Amino acid sequence: MISKFRAIENMDVKELGRCGVKVPAIGMGTWGIGGYTTRDTTHDKEAIVALRKGIELGLYLIDTAEMYGNGHCEEIVGEAIKPFPREQVFIVSKVLPEHLCYNDVIKAARGSLKRLKTNFIDLYLIHSPNSRVPLKETMGAMEKLVGDGLVRFIGVSNFDVTEMEEARNYLSTNDIVVNQVEYSLLERSIERDVLPYCIKNQITVMAYTPLAKGELARNKFLREIGEKYGKNPAQVALNWLISKENVIAIPKAINLRHVEENVGAMGWRLSKSDVESISSYFK
Repeated sequence: MISKFRAIENMDVKELGRCGVKVPAIGMGTWGIGGYTTRDTTHDKEAIVALRKGIELGLYLIDTAEMYGNGHCEEIVGEAIKPFPREQVFIVSKVLPEHLCYNDVIKAARGSLKRLKTNFIDLYLIHSPNSRVPLKETMGAMEKLVGDGLVRFIGVSNFDVTEMEEARNYLSTNDIVVNQVEYSLLERSIERDVLPYCIKNQITVMAYTPLAKGELARNKFLREIGEKYGKNPAQVALNWLISKENVIAIPKAINLRHVEENVGAMGWRLSKSDVESISSYFK
């Protein structure tokens, strides 16, 4: 999949769950692109340029959701991927917790497909749990989407261990390949049980807000560590995350320099002692 990308020598790829498909260890998040919970077209052109640049450099995993910009973010992603062969881009989208009834899941997925201007979504996630809808019903709809060829793989987001186990118990021909959760040096609560469970069951952890909304990019300790590698604090923070075997990160970048910096967080590794030092510092 990545052989045609210019930055292949700097790419880290990881298998997604146990599905056999490899994706970049760092992808592109899009929360806020095209608006947050309402549509905003102010920075559409800038976003499209940044997304296309990222794909060219090998960040071919793009994470979006029907919620982002009330669907407009998916429209932007659909426009951004136009110049590329579809099989060279890995698209992740998410269904809102309000849309987890069987028919609503199908309808939501079809809406996302239309906005993305594609006939399949690579990875479709439940955005977050909804206790008012039986999970069995939702997972049945997710498997239906796979069976119909509209979705390749399924996963969840913001699920705890109990919820993951329940979801997996309702699947008959598929398994969850991803749990997308908040994870950074400043938010490590998943290390208690979610991360160990995912490692044990070969479920990829997709870390959102990996730079803690920019806070880690300004950290003095990470800057000092980075000086040894010729890297900045953000690159060190991202490299710490992807040093873990089944963790990939999806930082948002609408600035071209940030896109290039995210690519530069791959293709090298922090030493074991530096990983331990960073872990201890932020414990």
